[in-house]
Amino acid sequence: MFLADHHTHSICSPDGFVPMVDMAKGAHQAGLSALCLTDHCDFLSLAGERTPDYDWEAPLLQFEEMQHAWGSKLDLTLGLEFGVGFLDEQAAKRVLAQPALDFVIGSVHNLSGKAGGQDFYCLDYSTEADCYRALDDYFASMLRLARSDCYDVLGHIIYPVRYMKGSYQTPIHILRYTDEMRTILRTAVERGHGMEVNTWKGQTLSEWIPILKLYRECGGEIITVGSDAHTPEPIGAGIRETYAMLQDLGFRYVANYHGRRPDFIKLS
Repeated sequence: MFLADHHTHSICSPDGFVPMVDMAKGAHQAGLSALCLTDHCDFLSLAGERTPDYDWEAPLLQFEEMQHAWGSKLDLTLGLEFGVGFLDEQAAKRVLAQPALDFVIGSVHNLSGKAGGQDFYCLDYSTEADCYRALDDYFASMLRLARSDCYDVLGHIIYPVRYMKGSYQTPIHILRYTDEMRTILRTAVERGHGMEVNTWKGQTLSEWIPILKLYRECGGEIITVGSDAHTPEPIGAGIRETYAMLQDLGFRYVANYHGRRPDFIKLS
């Protein structure tokens, strides 16, 4: 079975821990066929401050070393997780002009500027009101992202929920945002883009079922699957299970990107 993890991070991400070559070793040990490194480029910091444009020097050097060590054993590609790229279209064009770039996940990690700009990871979700206030802002930004040209697939579109249902255990109902998600997904489909299923190191699987049903209703076909691993151990976690879930929901393919274009791998 062709297994591809399209969301991983190396030491080239601010929250990464190991070199790309170690991530590739972990992917090989996990039995994967393909690995995409999607290190962070976020236009906002954790505190909501505008960050400098992306420096490709270190990722390109690490990617070259990884290819030399593991390129004969794995399909290795260079990606980017691009946070709120729509905030600066000219800067986004400069970042995405890198010719070696294979794949771009478009993400929203931060509140909008008018709401303070902090990363959703940093917020207090003690009450339902806290959660829904954050989600209102989040999905408005996701729509701005979907309408932009700075992504190939929409990243973890239920991102804040992992924290709301994590240490806070605050009960929220994501399907309250079905209309908003439908608009976002339909916009991505109409623009020829896709969405990812982010397993969050194998912890988030069944939560994606209603989102995938909605995506299919919108005519969506382009899907990547990623573990969001920041160390080698969880690479590939939940990928097999997600493939089976996709088949059960009527999807026939997953996408494997090269040069910003999807190759479709038949699910079997």
